[in-house]
Amino acid sequence: MAAQPEGTPVWADAMFADLDGAKAFYGEVLGWTFGEASSEFGNYTQALKDGKAVAAVVPPMPGQEGHSAWVLYLASSDVAAAAERVRAAGGTVLMDPMQVGSFGSMAIAQDPAGVVFGLWQGGDHKGFELRDAPGSYGWAEVFTRDTAAANSFFPQVFPYRVQKIVDDNVDYSVYSLDETPALGSMGMGPQVPAQVPPFISVYFVVEDCDAAAARVAKAGGQLVFGPMTSPFGRFASFVDPQGAAFSVIDPNAAEGEQPSMVEVA
Repeated sequence: MAAQPEGTPVWADAMFADLDGAKAFYGEVLGWTFGEASSEFGNYTQALKDGKAVAAVVPPMPGQEGHSAWVLYLASSDVAAAAERVRAAGGTVLMDPMQVGSFGSMAIAQDPAGVVFGLWQGGDHKGFELRDAPGSYGWAEVFTRDTAAANSFFPQVFPYRVQKIVDDNVDYSVYSLDETPALGSMGMGPQVPAQVPPFISVYFVVEDCDAAAARVAKAGGQLVFGPMTSPFGRFASFVDPQGAAFSVIDPNAAEGEQPSMVEVA
């Protein structure tokens, strides 16, 4: 697999205190199976769909117990340089660049509003072995109360072109690499409780959004929003039993015209 362009979403993982519970939940909802836990790397365990790596789950390290959350990793050809760009743009590096065996190098950072994301410089592990297919990663959005700050910050770290949707009812922008959409940016409205921190919402592809929502409910997850249909697909957002937010989308159920967008200076 060739190296992904700088800023491309390439991996997602999450810490869960109840690792077996997380495996059971996502196995039920997304049809994941799981590889062997890597004791050398804190029992890091890859999630598989049709035998291909699509994400990972890991128990928390001592002292890191707390709220579970999905972390999206963005590709970098030089993690150390990307970390310096994060700092220069007003963000924070939460975990300094570190080598992960022969797999690659990583860092964890956050934007000025507190949106946490990862940086990944691939070695043996390039990232998703399957994406944009049922049971795998499909999209992600920076969910924040300060979209202007996000729309300024992320293009300083990665070569994103930012375009804002022309719609007074929604505060939404798209970050593209050349002509390829890479990420979305969504404003958190007043309906979002103040205690909910900004985050990156990771979308997994499903064949039927409503059927997936039923599986989430059966497995103990909580519906937050949807299902609803958009020009990008039918989607819904949830919180899993351990508090990690995620979304699902069926791109084949898209309805309506693609919205107009304008460049953000």
